[in-house]
Amino acid sequence: MASIKKRSLVDQVYDRLRSDIISLRLPLGSRVNVNELQDSLGVSCTPIREAINRLQQEGLIAYENNVGARVLTLDAKDVEEITQLATTLHCAAARLSMEREDHQVLAQHLAERLAEFEAARTPQQLAVGVHRFMEVFYVHCGNRRLDKSMLAIQGQQLLLRNLYTAHGMDLSANLSDFRAMLAGVEHNQPEEICKALEANARRVEQAVCQDLA
Repeated sequence: MASIKKRSLVDQVYDRLRSDIISLRLPLGSRVNVNELQDSLGVSCTPIREAINRLQQEGLIAYENNVGARVLTLDAKDVEEITQLATTLHCAAARLSMEREDHQVLAQHLAERLAEFEAARTPQQLAVGVHRFMEVFYVHCGNRRLDKSMLAIQGQQLLLRNLYTAHGMDLSANLSDFRAMLAGVEHNQPEEICKALEANARRVEQAVCQDLA
């Protein structure tokens, strides 16, 4: 029988803070106070500081001298850079998955995730639905380093998706993008998948930048 692995206190604090940042329960630029977190979470400062360090490495928390830790802030350039990098990685994962995976299997998995997205009702469910749809390409790409590169910016990208969905995602346009990606898989057209990925990224970038302005 496999042993039950207990999650460390650092992991639990990290997951809680990461979720609060990505879901916007901790607003952009808000201060992350260790003493306040000790009171609210009921843990010592050590796991909190370690979790904050991990979130700094992930780019979700920034540390300023004489100010302390704060949730990241975003400007138009930040949004552009995050979406450009994510789109580059998505396209690479899509091309690799098309090269190594049976297209029918890939299409079936994408269709299942598309149905989940169509069934989503809340902004949080929509953001998760997008993430799970894109995840299919990484699961089948066969490149662990590519997957690891995506994980490094995943938190920032999920944050952008939540900003987008919280302020009015264009649901029909997004569905059109995902259906175009699915059709690209079905018809062995990786360039069409990348065109749809790029169109979707531009839509998110424009909407978030408008909201930040």
